[in-house]
Amino acid sequence: MENETKSLVSGYLSVLIIIILIAVAIGCVVNSQDNVLMGVLGGIFIILVIFIAKGLIVVNPNESFVMVLFGEYKGTVKRNGFFFVNPFYVRRKITLRARNLNREPIKVNDKLGNPIMIGIVLVWQVNDTYKAAFEVDDYAHFVDIQSESATRKLAGHYAYDNFDDEQKEITLRAGGEEVHVALERELSERLAMAGIKVMEARISYLAYSSEIAGAMLRRQQATAVVAARTKIVEGAVSMVELALNSLSKKQIIELDEDKKAAMVSNLMVVLCSDKDTTPVVNTGTLHQ
Repeated sequence: MENETKSLVSGYLSVLIIIILIAVAIGCVVNSQDNVLMGVLGGIFIILVIFIAKGLIVVNPNESFVMVLFGEYKGTVKRNGFFFVNPFYVRRKITLRARNLNREPIKVNDKLGNPIMIGIVLVWQVNDTYKAAFEVDDYAHFVDIQSESATRKLAGHYAYDNFDDEQKEITLRAGGEEVHVALERELSERLAMAGIKVMEARISYLAYSSEIAGAMLRRQQATAVVAARTKIVEGAVSMVELALNSLSKKQIIELDEDKKAAMVSNLMVVLCSDKDTTPVVNTGTLHQ
């Protein structure tokens, strides 16, 4: 419903008229001693000067004025400059600049019910001055409250993290751009009624709540150890297989099943151990 006021009178012309009226008013006051009517006219001109001066406005870049006349919306002035408007207009200044909202981390529950701390950064600006002025009581406070509500809803739709590598579910920590897009979409839907445009929304802080942070850290460490051990075992098996195949192919030594089993056992111990191994040198024969 927003409409921009286009019929604006130059403020400089109004200033010129004010100067002329002041000069005429001074002349009337000076001559009022001989003529009472001149004094009355001087008072009328002074009232006109005050009335016209009340209608002067300065619109700076990325600012606007919402105009209301006796309860009726008359439009929005967005054009920059110095203008004269109806002095009876009630004017409300609304900035059109982009604004930042850095929300402090709040405690919420993720999809699995785990308590987490999450904070967001929101970049927004007023896109519809009519809605911002009249659809909500305080649009800045409205943005603050709705951003918290959207954050809680987002956290309830995703798990904090995913410890199963084969599961492809999006998580808050690893979701990346998809999670940010979902947050922007949720905020845009909530703030549209207030004429607010969401320019960017990002998660700025994400962590487990203090009561479970220690347990989750140990779980992450255990998962990392298991994953590392799995890779080590896979590599060790490949190396043992390569060693046996090379010995057999080059016919360096003939090994029976018992010797192969012993060799595999020794190699696996050496390759998979998390500590340096101490070799034992056999100075006898293979059968000693």
